[in-house]
Amino acid sequence: METIVGTYECKVDAKGRLLMPAPLKKQLTSSLQDGFVLKRSVFQPCLELYPMKEWNLMMQKINKLNRFVKKNNDFIRRFTAGVKVVEIDALGRLLVPKDLVSFANISKEVVFSSAVNIVEIWDKDLYEKSISGEDVDFADLAEDVMGNLNDDDNGIS
Repeated sequence: METIVGTYECKVDAKGRLLMPAPLKKQLTSSLQDGFVLKRSVFQPCLELYPMKEWNLMMQKINKLNRFVKKNNDFIRRFTAGVKVVEIDALGRLLVPKDLVSFANISKEVVFSSAVNIVEIWDKDLYEKSISGEDVDFADLAEDVMGNLNDDDNGIS
């Protein structure tokens, strides 16, 4: 698993093309040839850009689900709704299909935000609202999510 780092801003043109910020493109160099999968986020009004290697790992997990369980089938259908294979063109642009632009309410300014092994693509205003902390106490969230992990001897986690 590759870890992607950083938050980057760019503008979207009228055709839905985003110019991949150079530092992000450099981190994704090993994935450029294989391509990417772009999909709707499950929990947020944003898009998720999976390097193909990461997408294939996710699909291996999903393929373990028993499809004779209705809930599993419903999940698979919704998880893969709107999924598109995309590439970064020679000029470093990513074309976002219109249905995904609409889903994520992308207008003019966009934020690429690293999410460990994938990249979230947000409309800038929605991104700023999501991280503002108005609806979530981040300290409580951090304690709930990370507070019980203690799998290293380094005292950090």
